[in-house]
Amino acid sequence: MPDVTSSVDPRVPAIPMPLPPRTDRDGKSIKNRILRTIPEDEFMSLRPLLEEVEMPQYKIFYDQGEKIANAYFPNEGMVSLVVLVQDGRSVEVGIAGCEGVVGAPLAFGFESAPMRAIMQIAGRGLRIPSLALEETFDRSPNLKLLVERYVMMQQLQVAQLAACNRLHDMDQRLARWLLMCQDRIDSENLPLTHEFLAQMLGSGRPTVTIAAGVLERAGLIQNTRGSLKILNRKRLEDAACECYRVIQNYNGTFSLK
Repeated sequence: MPDVTSSVDPRVPAIPMPLPPRTDRDGKSIKNRILRTIPEDEFMSLRPLLEEVEMPQYKIFYDQGEKIANAYFPNEGMVSLVVLVQDGRSVEVGIAGCEGVVGAPLAFGFESAPMRAIMQIAGRGLRIPSLALEETFDRSPNLKLLVERYVMMQQLQVAQLAACNRLHDMDQRLARWLLMCQDRIDSENLPLTHEFLAQMLGSGRPTVTIAAGVLERAGLIQNTRGSLKILNRKRLEDAACECYRVIQNYNGTFSLK
């Protein structure tokens, strides 16, 4: 996903801007955009508190209604934000990757999670205890501002996805979702099953399989057992609904100005 730090007109694609290279306390490269955007003094104050961790597939960072014990700044992989209902069904209302943070409600003083956060595509990231992050906010106003803006961006994303799920065809919605995934993991290969896609898109597996078949016959993706491969990114963008561009522009609004 391109690094962006300038504000953008929602009618114009975001303009990539370079961010400074940074490393964690073990000297490993940091890809997380929030950590690379904050001023150097705030980053150096935060750096000793960040612990690199593996983020395996299906790891639940916190469940709906549970206390948020840690916040995570992903470097790689993708996290799904999922709302659960009493009959056991669930639907994805957002995703997070190296552009953001898992545990963002902490910036507003919320200690309980409004939804489940689960790792859907494995990766690595940096963990910080919730209390330590809350204390850091007091002396790092730019970090707090970016996390607050990230929460706002996620809320705009939730609203756009609600409209998308109600108004657009499944093949358009699937194309949009695959593009959003690729933006976060920077790979043509997406280790996603049709069953998982159906759960995330709030639909039945047969409907998703039909939509995936439409995209495959058009030469946009390749279906393999347990995964999908994007064959033609440009044409997949053309096949997606306008919601992809809208959400992409939301993701480019990080700025400290």
